[in-house]
Amino acid sequence: MRKPWTSRLSVLELSTLRWSFEDDVMRYKEHGYEAIGVWRPKLSDCGEAKGRELLHELGMSVSSVHWAGGFTGHDGRTFRESLHDALDAVQIAADLEADCLTVLAGSRAGHTRSHAKRLFSTALKELAECAQALGVQLAVEPMHSGCAHDFTFLTNIPDTLDIISSVGRSNLGIVFDCYHLAQDTQAFDWLPSVVPFIRLVQCADAKTAPLGLQNRCMLGHGSVPIVEIIRTIEQYGYDGYYEVELLGEDVEEYDYEQLLSASRDLLCSLAIS
Repeated sequence: MRKPWTSRLSVLELSTLRWSFEDDVMRYKEHGYEAIGVWRPKLSDCGEAKGRELLHELGMSVSSVHWAGGFTGHDGRTFRESLHDALDAVQIAADLEADCLTVLAGSRAGHTRSHAKRLFSTALKELAECAQALGVQLAVEPMHSGCAHDFTFLTNIPDTLDIISSVGRSNLGIVFDCYHLAQDTQAFDWLPSVVPFIRLVQCADAKTAPLGLQNRCMLGHGSVPIVEIIRTIEQYGYDGYYEVELLGEDVEEYDYEQLLSASRDLLCSLAIS
């Protein structure tokens, strides 16, 4: 029997950027969250062994490890350097018993779209094979075209599923980030068919579509239909985590304690059946 969706709430560490890994784990736990979305730089600062021990001590699960990718060379790394880093991330996800590792394709970086797809597909095949051997799920993240430029050339579900299908591994799926994907007015037409591929849901809200930097607002303060999204996803059998990811100008006025408590209170108050 799957756990109630409100017991599958988590927070991505980018939401509390100024806190340390240790602060995040302890304070998320204090606010009633049972899982954490791990951001690799914070874990590295803490030390992986120490971080694992703290998670175990507090009984915190890992909803995701964020992130691996950038295979198109936009960030200055070679294809092989990005792939080796991604393989390291797979091992970290396995060590933490994370529910998934999120993967970003990388921007087009001057390539033709078909060449960018070939680069990503090649990396994903090797990555998925290694991840499957270690029992790790990979979740590819498409982003809204208004803010995807530096991170990924994948800006819609069909193109993302196309690549996943071409790789043909059962441990491959997608991240459904409400901020990026739920601003599509046709989202509810295709959402039920996408649910089997979802490995992680990221909860966010927005007052306007992104144009440049991401600007997420507090849950319930924007136009994203959170209730309908969660209700549909649950109805069609999703049993993974709901991970709060809030960053941008509209949340800067809130301290992190407020962000954690208000997000959990809002999610737990939703009438989902």
